[in-house]
Amino acid sequence: MPPAHAGGPVPEGAARGACSPGTAPAGPARGHDGGMAGLEDMEQPRGDGRATASRWSPTVEDERALRALELFGNPAEAEAVLPSRPESAATARRLVQVVVLRHWGLTAATAEDAVLLVSELVGNAVRHTGARVFGLRMRHRRGWIRVEVRDPSRGLPCLMPVQELDVSGRGLFLVDHLADRWGVDLLPRGKTTWFEMRVADR
Repeated sequence: MPPAHAGGPVPEGAARGACSPGTAPAGPARGHDGGMAGLEDMEQPRGDGRATASRWSPTVEDERALRALELFGNPAEAEAVLPSRPESAATARRLVQVVVLRHWGLTAATAEDAVLLVSELVGNAVRHTGARVFGLRMRHRRGWIRVEVRDPSRGLPCLMPVQELDVSGRGLFLVDHLADRWGVDLLPRGKTTWFEMRVADR
């Protein structure tokens, strides 16, 4: 898997998140270019402002999180392979939460954003790739965390314009607004969709 991109251009084979063939929007919508076709070789910068959305704010679920770690492994140590089913989004959220809070000792706000964004990436992998499994990987270096979701499809996700009251199609919109950087690394078989967030290490 390609190394994390700390800044600057994304290496060859990576993409900023272009639309799959036939899915690019027809044109701009209210000042937003809508699509990302032809924007390879760059990572996505942080969007202006923060998105407003209902967030997954769990009560303490230590037992379920530890069970998920036992079943799938720690994604901060090696890629955790999860079945491509809707219920795996909850498993991915628990894994991310326990790693961010307990293993890395970061803030609840960081965990909240990371949990929301991984849910969106997993949802895309489950709904749009037809895969049997997907991989979850987490990395932490000073001042940054990175979360990756790998799937076997080489179809690139598409950032679509959304309106304030839209209840669907907000996944990459949220990633674009809450992550500091995000992008797609094309692999020989499939792709890795990732986001990075700046963090205040304790």
